[in-house]
Amino acid sequence: ALGRACDWVLERIEAAGGSAKRVVLDGSNPMAVGELRASRPGAPTVLAYGHYDVQDPGPLEAWESPPFEPTERGGRLYARGAADDKGNFLPLLHVACELARAGALPVNVRLLVEGEEEIGSDSVLRYLREQPPEVDAAVVFDSLMADERTPAINTGARGLVQGPVEVRTAGRDLHSGLYGGAVLNATHVLMGMLAEVLPGPDGRVREEFRAGVAAPSEEERGSWARLPSGAEMIGEAGAVEVTAGAARELWERTGADPALDVNMLAGGEPRTVIPSLARAQVSVRLAPGQSAEQIAAELERLLRAAAPEGSEVSINLDLSDPALFDPGEPALQLAAGAFERACGTPPAFVRLGGTLPLLAVLAEQGTATIVSGFALGADAFHAPNESYRLESLRLGELTARELYRSLAELPR
Repeated sequence: ALGRACDWVLERIEAAGGSAKRVVLDGSNPMAVGELRASRPGAPTVLAYGHYDVQDPGPLEAWESPPFEPTERGGRLYARGAADDKGNFLPLLHVACELARAGALPVNVRLLVEGEEEIGSDSVLRYLREQPPEVDAAVVFDSLMADERTPAINTGARGLVQGPVEVRTAGRDLHSGLYGGAVLNATHVLMGMLAEVLPGPDGRVREEFRAGVAAPSEEERGSWARLPSGAEMIGEAGAVEVTAGAARELWERTGADPALDVNMLAGGEPRTVIPSLARAQVSVRLAPGQSAEQIAAELERLLRAAAPEGSEVSINLDLSDPALFDPGEPALQLAAGAFERACGTPPAFVRLGGTLPLLAVLAEQGTATIVSGFALGADAFHAPNESYRLESLRLGELTARELYRSLAELPR
């Protein structure tokens, strides 16, 4: 199925008069790599990125219609991948092909559509590092609107340091009546280690994990005032703010600040034993400006320093750097005008709280990148009954058309 999806993209590029090829790196899922040439010489070149792979559908009985048979209901298209990322990306492809066939494509469009985004994009990151795209700008439609009326342009994405932490204190679990109070308890040891790195009562990480944070610009801060309130967002999630006032700072805390979370903690069993093994999954979301390598080293140092002598500690961290794009960049300013013309509402400049490793590579290569999309929280991406509004498809098409026209004005 992944091969057919890749070929489907290649066929459309070639049918529009472009060049296209399948790229496979060491047995990876294939990437569709192609180019559609502008109708005039000397035009800027834009990279359009998307991914055709999707999440597992999960329990089939939770779906109201088969996950891989697109079904329209109530102005929405229901299918796995409808929002993430097929519905988001397809307008970029279809509009470029339509304009190319008509001899009216205002920019050169290089297309890169991968099949491993949901498992980390390792192959496409390697491909981009080995063969930098050498483009004037990039467009990534794999994100959300600020709300159902307001488009968003993401000026940054948080990085990620994550992985398992494991502690062993004995060869087997021991009887607490025979050994309690005399030997190390793996769960206690791990809890003490985690206590050394957890955020304070205000939810803010300790200073060592704040190194390199890039403060948001005034333009970004002003844009956040147009977003849904933190109280509304937290209330809709059925959650509780970590400290009084955190809701007012939601957009800064989740986009421009680091955060540390213990995602899982396991050890022992419900009997009177002293656990010999305890495990946790720890993650740190990195703010734009930070170094994943630096924060990972500090996290491991603090965890190991808190482990008592005799305990065996294993830590295995995966790293992804954050990305940051200047909203004052010509590409992002031209994009803002295109979004407003297409959607009738100026876009909000927002930082992604999540992580897209591809963006860090584009940022380090100096490629101004327009990160956006027309998904909504209600689209249930990664969950049963994923869907995408037909209205979002319409807005994506209108915006792609305006965006290609606007980016033709990029200085070269």
